[in-house]
Amino acid sequence: MGEHAESSSSSSSEETKVSRRAPVDWRGASGRVASIVASVVRWVGLIFAAFLVIHVIFTVGSANPDNGIVSFVKSWADGLALGFSDLFTPSDEKLRVLVNYGIAAVFWLVVSGILAKVIRRVGGAS
Repeated sequence: MGEHAESSSSSSSEETKVSRRAPVDWRGASGRVASIVASVVRWVGLIFAAFLVIHVIFTVGSANPDNGIVSFVKSWADGLALGFSDLFTPSDEKLRVLVNYGIAAVFWLVVSGILAKVIRRVGGAS
């Protein structure tokens, strides 16, 4: 009887042990998430600027406006130019597109860069 009581007490002490997990580093996790979000913001700004620059290249290079690729890029560039598409109105169409859409491309690069830096700082990423 003594053996039985002894074995049950040792098994009950094993059952009461709580498994311990490693603590979660929330600051490090939030920093990694902020870094990923900031990178996505930077890439989106870069892609937007690329559409605008490609539109400028197509316009200055006198690309065929009826071509599917040229019309696709123009439709995206018109939307991404925001209010910059008619900021300056020189008489030459190529110069107008170069200046206005070029400023819009620089705008997207600067804004996405600033926004990415703010996201990294707020999120705790370095």
